[in-house]
Amino acid sequence: MTSSTSPAPSEGRVGRSGRTRRKKGEGQWALGYNEPLNKNEQSKKDDNPLNVRDRILYTYSKRGFASIDPADLRGRFRWMGLYTQRAPGFDGGKTAMLEEEELDDEFFMLRVRSDGELLDAAKLRALGSISTDFARGTADITDRQNIQYHWIEVENVPEIWDRLDAVGMTSLEACGDSPRPFLGSPVAGVAADEIIDATPALEEIKRRYIGNRDYSNLPRKFKTSASGHPSLDCVPSVNDVSFVGTVHPEHGPGFDLWVGGGLSTNPMLAQRLGVWIPVEEVPDAWEAVVSVFRDYGYRRLRSRARLKFLVSDWGKEKFREVLETEYLQRPLLDGPSPEASGVSGDHVGVHAQKDGRFYVGVAPVAGRVNGAVLTGVGDVVERYAAAGARLTAQQKLVVLGVAEADVDAVVRDLRELGLEAEPSNWRRNTMACTGIEFCKLAIVDTKQRATDLVSELEKRFPALDVPITVNVNGCPNACARTQVADIGLKGMLVLDDAGDQVEGFQVHLGGALGLTEQFGKKLRAHKVTSAGLDDYVTAVVGNYLADRETGEGFAAWATRADDVLLRGEKSLAEEAS
Repeated sequence: MTSSTSPAPSEGRVGRSGRTRRKKGEGQWALGYNEPLNKNEQSKKDDNPLNVRDRILYTYSKRGFASIDPADLRGRFRWMGLYTQRAPGFDGGKTAMLEEEELDDEFFMLRVRSDGELLDAAKLRALGSISTDFARGTADITDRQNIQYHWIEVENVPEIWDRLDAVGMTSLEACGDSPRPFLGSPVAGVAADEIIDATPALEEIKRRYIGNRDYSNLPRKFKTSASGHPSLDCVPSVNDVSFVGTVHPEHGPGFDLWVGGGLSTNPMLAQRLGVWIPVEEVPDAWEAVVSVFRDYGYRRLRSRARLKFLVSDWGKEKFREVLETEYLQRPLLDGPSPEASGVSGDHVGVHAQKDGRFYVGVAPVAGRVNGAVLTGVGDVVERYAAAGARLTAQQKLVVLGVAEADVDAVVRDLRELGLEAEPSNWRRNTMACTGIEFCKLAIVDTKQRATDLVSELEKRFPALDVPITVNVNGCPNACARTQVADIGLKGMLVLDDAGDQVEGFQVHLGGALGLTEQFGKKLRAHKVTSAGLDDYVTAVVGNYLADRETGEGFAAWATRADDVLLRGEKSLAEEAS
């Protein structure tokens, strides 16, 4: 596919000298603004980031951390799934005060793509062995369906890549200004209520475009999801591009196209184009969307370099027009935009497949597992001749293709690994990002804080009868989707009662995805200390349980409830007692 041949940028206005002054551009290639406008663009112009693979293999892994060129270390390494991790000893107050290189440790986070793939026993054991042998046992399931390691040394990267290559996995473009790992339905191809299987499309997109230099220099990250499950299990509203299963009244199952979703400090929900795309044409449509982003995306300011800003400025009608006329060279067929079915999209529990077998969804706490757990899941898959496992967009894991006679044994063996198929509502519905333990952007601890919160809430509300999602994030970037949780917690430094600066959270209440899509509301000047978090959540949840109407979910209640109840300043539960 060729890039746009749009006309050159407008001449701009005439200055006092009588000369025409060129209108300030946003760094859009299609409009002729090709000069690097920041250090990130200059780095990519100096050398295609994909070239760093050979330097890692043949230079840096042999000469060690000190030999790494800074432009590779803090830039191009990301295209190989590698970030330097946070050095120990720097509290959250240092996050915005120190330069990135001052926070660097000589160890790396490594992110491995799964792209919605079925992980067989060999893949799971390879992932487990990397954790055990090279990552001090660390491994997290992220809400992007990746496995994320820490404590990786550059000397060990070639061996890690060999192990991944041997089982058909990769860390290529798992980070960077590139097509990031894809989200795919964890139950693709087996769910009884699936509209259409997106797996062939995701496989073809990966085959054609990952590692393709035509798409390795994007304005910023580019997030993809494709699922034909009616629960919208790949959170399509918050991805740059999403293919969402739908049924056309004449043409049958296919995909609608949603574009321009994303969270962070300027959250936006994706625009639904209302089209119908057959599964075999999804890769072409994906290429067209990523090409629009490459050529028209804003490269001048990193803060505006996501597709969501372009879609917001253009509107979905212009976006579709450019997509069809300049890139696809054909119109898309109009079609219905699907709505969520109301079924949970995390797939936790035991569920019948359409082929007579079963899948078993299990929940670690806040996505944290380890090498022994991953290896153990591989053993379970082999022991019971299951099809394999997939990761979910809610930091969960699903084992597929289990014979009915083996279901109880699989549930038992997974429980022994710390993976619950019947978790509490708190364990099932709490997510957390990496946090200050390893992330250079984080301000507060998240993983352990979320784990402790789950444990405490299980004691205080052991029989909670409704799901309440709690998403814990270490900074404003919303990697754990803070704004779309029932209770979203954005890490920041706050003042305690003694006036001391301590770890705490800004609270977002009533966010939701699915049948209802909305961002949680922030209470004016309301912050919670990390130490006081257990009591605050207890107060708010207690108020909800006491004040809710029949069938009313937490998000709906939070939208209408008085601020005094949302702030936890008044406890209806205590008044009733």
